[in-house]
Amino acid sequence: MAETATVKKQSRRATKIGRVVSTKMAKTIVVEVGMRKSHTLYRRVISKAKKFYAHDENNTAHVGDYVEIEETRPTSRLKRWRLKNILQRAKLVAGEGTPAQPAG
Repeated sequence: MAETATVKKQSRRATKIGRVVSTKMAKTIVVEVGMRKSHTLYRRVISKAKKFYAHDENNTAHVGDYVEIEETRPTSRLKRWRLKNILQRAKLVAGEGTPAQPAG
């Protein structure tokens, strides 16, 4: 008899890790992915950032969270990524959720 082993299939889809910078759209998050690269001529390290629109079905991600996004078929004109999982939640800053009180 042949044994059937449960092997988890590795996905060939590209994944990126970045920080959520906007959640103002319905079921959509904007993820900023930072990249550090050495300049070809001057050998200095250059930091660049690119924003990706990702589909968040349940609106679970918040601004400041570090998330992993996965490449997928086009969902809309700009969305080609979807939220895979949330790696680290944003720390809540005291007084961030309340409006500022006028001085005096």
